Amino acid sequence: MSSESSNPEPSKEVRQFTVTEDDDGIRLDRWFKRNLPVIGFATISRWARTGQVRVDGGRVKPEDRLAAGQVLRVPPGGEAPHKAPKQRRELTAEEISEARDMVIRETPSAIVLNKPPGLATQGGSKTTKHVDGLLDAFVEGEDTPRPRLVHRLDKDTSGVLLIARTPGSAAAYSRRFAGRSARKVYWALVVGVPEVREGTIDAPLAKQPGTGGEKMHVDEEGGALAKTRYRVVERAGSRASWVELEPLTGRTHQLRVHMAAIGHPIVGDGKYGGQDAFLTGAISRKMHLHARRLIISTPDSKGTGGKLDVTAELPEHFAATMEAMGFDLSLSDASPVRDEAPERTPAEKKQAARRHAKQYRKDRRGERKSRATSKVSAQKKAKKAAKAKSKPKGTRK
Repeated sequence: MSSESSNPEPSKEVRQFTVTEDDDGIRLDRWFKRNLPVIGFATISRWARTGQVRVDGGRVKPEDRLAAGQVLRVPPGGEAPHKAPKQRRELTAEEISEARDMVIRETPSAIVLNKPPGLATQGGSKTTKHVDGLLDAFVEGEDTPRPRLVHRLDKDTSGVLLIARTPGSAAAYSRRFAGRSARKVYWALVVGVPEVREGTIDAPLAKQPGTGGEKMHVDEEGGALAKTRYRVVERAGSRASWVELEPLTGRTHQLRVHMAAIGHPIVGDGKYGGQDAFLTGAISRKMHLHARRLIISTPDSKGTGGKLDVTAELPEHFAATMEAMGFDLSLSDASPVRDEAPERTPAEKKQAARRHAKQYRKDRRGERKSRATSKVSAQKKAKKAAKAKSKPKGTRK
């Protein structure tokens, strides 16, 4: 907000404000709510009706939209807000450090975090520690707006979480997420191997009755549209597979419910996979679902097609599992750990494809060998049982 006077309190003098790019396209009444919250809607309506509030010297209505660079005339006076402004919470040095350590990218409009598993995005009745509660760590000075959440990740899901710096950028990013123009790629380790290696899961979701809305399920009749694109990147025999997931809609727990619905729950997701979601051995019991990459257009470079493309490193438990299972991270479309990493050459891509094919043949040989061994063992057991049955009672060996 640019003006001759930046005092947000009711004034005894006429004030003039220049509309910034962050407020470009916003309604007049919303501009007041953002920039002069002490002035209520009734006052704004009266000023507009009587011609006291003007834009570039002309009359304006509360619902009219503003453009960057326009000059807004605000008359003296105003009224006190119905609610006192929300007080910012004082964070400890440890909390500020924790918030800063999550940052993987900063732009004029956004702060991108790599959220660790186990940290909630927002608070609740039993949740006191969450990302939203740490955002005051990014406020510098009284005139700096508090950053805002524009999308969510489940508590046990890790990875890319975008935070908008200003109300204007929050509105812009929210429109992109709501309009599905943002591309989100998740990595997951799932139990077993889907028969169809690549496809789209189209299964409507609804809140499961009797769970208080905390659990979702597939509801073909009354559920909301839910679609997930998936691709099996690599497999560890028939035990587990590494998949890329791309939500085409944004339903609660969508990826988790969809993978469980096709019989391949995400490893560590006991809520939807039960005991079948946990692998034996040294594999962590934490959930293996990670928001790996986010590609979204930005409001920073107006009219020039600015784009934010950011990748988040795996959390410790997920990285350890990937290494233990011998997965090649270069095989994924979301494989670059840093956005500035050079794109692979055709020769490198071909080499990676050969490695993938070689590993696939090796896995298949292992499965065939396992089935053959099981078949021979079953045949031996059947012969032994038949022989024992043919012996007359009382016959000793």
